[in-house]
Amino acid sequence: MRIRVSADGWLAWRDRRVRCALGRSAVSTAKREGDGATPAGTFPLRRVLYRPDRTDPPKTALPMSPLRPDDGWSDDPEDPLYNRPVRLPHGFRAETLWRDDEIYDVIVILGHNDDPPLPGAGSAVFLHVARPGWTPTRGCVALALPDLLDLLAEAAPGDVITIAA
Repeated sequence: MRIRVSADGWLAWRDRRVRCALGRSAVSTAKREGDGATPAGTFPLRRVLYRPDRTDPPKTALPMSPLRPDDGWSDDPEDPLYNRPVRLPHGFRAETLWRDDEIYDVIVILGHNDDPPLPGAGSAVFLHVARPGWTPTRGCVALALPDLLDLLAEAAPGDVITIAA
């Protein structure tokens, strides 16, 4: 399945088209760490993480794991584990995945800058739950939770997301 994201904030797959939130700096073909841009390109859907205290495991054929309170994601270009999952506390800067808000209740890890990660080329690019009011992300793609769950129900290993500039 091919998932398409337009720079004007729409995500489409098969016969569905739903609103999405993108990075505060729009879409970029030259993604850099901390720039707030959503990277343009085609990326595989790697795996799903979910908050087991807030939601049941999503129905999907993608690999899946429950989140733990000490889960993080390295966003420090100096870290040898840059753009990789880490346990918190961590000796380098890292994003907390177990959040008080609901945006990371379901996360799809996208294969952006991960094979291998290039320091500074962007980290923690996910497909996740949108904030109320569709406020911009820090570089991810965000959907309403029901839309994200519908997409995951049809997703399978080998599927990709294409984000247009």
